Amino acid sequence: MTTLKKNLRTCSKGHEYYKSSDCPVCPICEQQRKPDNGFLSLLSAPARRALEHNGITSLQHLAKYSEKEILKFHGMGPASLPKLRVALKEKGLSFKS
Repeated sequence: MTTLKKNLRTCSKGHEYYKSSDCPVCPICEQQRKPDNGFLSLLSAPARRALEHNGITSLQHLAKYSEKEILKFHGMGPASLPKLRVALKEKGLSFKS
């Protein structure tokens, strides 16, 4: 069994954290960025960033996409779809067919 070596990093805001991957995202900054409410608050950080990166910050905009299109976004996985379906349904919306 191999153990991944975690490297100490410092983000541009001065937060120190350990990471074993090449991912440049500071987990402290990411936690501070997480919304307190709304559908984006239901998602994991990679899924939230995937939607934000593609300009999707409202349920109305999300409804313009099919589930298949959403799953193509880097960082978006199938575990996020049920949460998104529920959020859309609560507002009388759904994914594009």
